[in-house]
Amino acid sequence: MAARVLHARGAASAGGLLQRAAPCSLRSVLRGLTSSSHRPREDSWLKSLFVRKVDPRKDAHSNLLAKRETSSLYKIQFHNVKPECLDAYNKICQEVLPKIHEDKHYPCTLVGTWNTWYGEQDQAVHLWRYEGGYPALTEVMSKLRENQEFLQFRKARSNMLLSRKNQLLLEFSFWNEPLPRPGPNIYELRSYQLRPGTMIEWGNYWARAIRFRQDGDEAVGGFFSQIGQLYMVHHLWAYKDLQTREDIRNAAWHKHGWEELVYYTVPLIQEMESRIMIPQKTSPLQ
Repeated sequence: MAARVLHARGAASAGGLLQRAAPCSLRSVLRGLTSSSHRPREDSWLKSLFVRKVDPRKDAHSNLLAKRETSSLYKIQFHNVKPECLDAYNKICQEVLPKIHEDKHYPCTLVGTWNTWYGEQDQAVHLWRYEGGYPALTEVMSKLRENQEFLQFRKARSNMLLSRKNQLLLEFSFWNEPLPRPGPNIYELRSYQLRPGTMIEWGNYWARAIRFRQDGDEAVGGFFSQIGQLYMVHHLWAYKDLQTREDIRNAAWHKHGWEELVYYTVPLIQEMESRIMIPQKTSPLQ
């Protein structure tokens, strides 16, 4: 009899435990189902905070930002020269490059040629314009392969260089045309590596920002890359000297609206670089 009572109590106790445990297990299951049903919605909501909305574009940014009235293509060259060869390099460039610039047989013009003064040392920078776009570039390259003087120049130049690179550029529609100017001037080439997908935004902001920098005729040209390192922007400025540069740049901050445009364009930049350059004797931009 005693054994039967103990067995009944144990069964009742076990049943009570099961009854108490069941609601906890059910709550856990329901909680899991509820959280899993809401998670996709929460995840999608969170993702929407960080995913940038992209406006649909019906044309390439090169067509939206470049000058429509011209079909000019630009090429910028960066040549890193052996330090002991810089004078010899400048000499052969001054002998050969102006001949190509002046020869009507070639549909191209030398916009400017410089040595870097502050920035990467022992460096030469050349900027060319090809009137007629890619067909003009192809024509010039084809004719230069038949130019014996140019071939000898390239052979001699190759022994003087450490490295070289180039980019093909288009000109922003809202910037000045880079025309020859008298000197003496120093030139600043400000190069910006933009975040992919932000070129249209950059162009929209700088179409307004350039108005703040036109007072002293320091704006020479603005370009964006098409081939080579992509999403690159180059702004070319001319100043009388470094102090004039400092004064003009400081004055821009006193103009209403400039600081706002800087605020919105800075997040678009991944990297930026400034070169102060001295024009070579034969450069059309002096």
